[in-house]
Amino acid sequence: MLGRTIGLGILSGTVATAYSFYENDFNIDSVGIVRFSRAATTGIHVMYHYKTTLYAPSVSKTSPNYQEIRSKSHSKAAELLLELCRTNKGVYIKIGQHIGALENLFPKEYTDTLKVLHSQAPITPLKEIYKVIKEDLKQDADQLFSEIDPKPLGAASLAQVHKAKLRSTGENVAIKVQHSYVRGDAKIDIAIIETLVNIGSYIFPDFKFQWLVKQTKQNIPKELDFTIEAQNTETLRSMFKHLKWLKVPKIYDEFSSSRVLTLEFFEGGQINDLDYINQNKLNVNEISDKLGSLYSEMIFKNGFVHSDPHPGNLLVNKDKNGRLNLILLDHGLYATLTDSFRRTYAKLWMSILDNNHDRMKKYCTKLGVAEMYGLLVCMVAGRTWDSVQDGIATKKLTDAEKEKFQSGIPLVLTETLYILQTVNPQILLLLKTNDLIRGIDTTLGTLSKLTSLRPMTVSCINTIYDKPLYNSSFWSSLSIHFRKQWSLLKAKLFFFWLSIIDTA
Repeated sequence: MLGRTIGLGILSGTVATAYSFYENDFNIDSVGIVRFSRAATTGIHVMYHYKTTLYAPSVSKTSPNYQEIRSKSHSKAAELLLELCRTNKGVYIKIGQHIGALENLFPKEYTDTLKVLHSQAPITPLKEIYKVIKEDLKQDADQLFSEIDPKPLGAASLAQVHKAKLRSTGENVAIKVQHSYVRGDAKIDIAIIETLVNIGSYIFPDFKFQWLVKQTKQNIPKELDFTIEAQNTETLRSMFKHLKWLKVPKIYDEFSSSRVLTLEFFEGGQINDLDYINQNKLNVNEISDKLGSLYSEMIFKNGFVHSDPHPGNLLVNKDKNGRLNLILLDHGLYATLTDSFRRTYAKLWMSILDNNHDRMKKYCTKLGVAEMYGLLVCMVAGRTWDSVQDGIATKKLTDAEKEKFQSGIPLVLTETLYILQTVNPQILLLLKTNDLIRGIDTTLGTLSKLTSLRPMTVSCINTIYDKPLYNSSFWSSLSIHFRKQWSLLKAKLFFFWLSIIDTA
């Protein structure tokens, strides 16, 4: 039945995408059977590679050179997947980027290899960009825009962005245009990937990636509809209008569609561009604090979380008054969290910060993980279990601990994949978001200073104590109010003490 389903999908993909609808040019890269053959060949190659290296009968985990064998095995498999992503593009690059972002969940060989896809996605020729604009906006590009920079500002898995100038007003704008091939290829690609993952899980029962396929199936259709991204952008603009330092580009609806998005243009440098930051005398601690404040409010207060904060989507600049601004781009992928999940997640974080192991286990169990709660805590916190036991709020992250954490990931990969398969799915995008933000803090040199913990702790306390106020008696509400204020005061004093120690 599974083979029949994928077979029909391949035939459908062949008919639907074998030709370019703009000029009826035959496009071999969009033929379903060709894409399936590439993916299947790579899948078989990877499985055979693991069977003959890491899982060969002659290889033992007690062998003195086991770690070297494992590292080489993972590196080769990651290179094969990278080549497939670059060849098939589209959804494959999206999945590769996702894995590359999970530095605290996947072996270093995979994340180091695949994270290059964040900055090296394929570029669509300008003539194809013009065709998509004409197809969607019903006018030639030069009728709408007096200038379009031929060099993209950025290219991603599903689209690329060009700087342009509106012919009607002379305003500088950014045009985000979907790659012409993506929409036709996406459905068949997801079916192919799901089939290969199921086969791989059958051969290697411990390696379960169904969670990643399910997430991709849910998210890709939303990301391919730019009208949803436009809605998300306006929602966030309204939600965070009180943050004067946060800039979210406005949308030009009359020049936008489901595949074309015209946005306000902002100058700035990427949030991890240390040369730009130093040249413009921007404070890295302030950048980290603002980033932490923004995402803490998204996660713990609003439950509406921008889930792709890689450096290309976050810019910084200084306004005419010398104030630091944070510019948030690409609003296609959001996690929407329930109130119940937000409160449980906040309580889990507070139990980690308070070093309360009973509560850690309690809230991990509520999130679907009981027996291996310690591993979930490490995944959420991005710290080793030794540091969790010592207290992450007082123990700074060192290079030695980062190395120990990374080297330990392959040892618990099976358990990690099990947790990702069974945990409350709302946490999956947060794990990716957490890892991307930690990567930025690492580049800025602020991760060891625990800069982002302060706004997150305040947000957690507010989330935990605010909701009961609506359903409590006067005296109970008063008690909750004082407990909340006492917790906030303790947090303030604690982080003030940390700042003194840090500067001592």
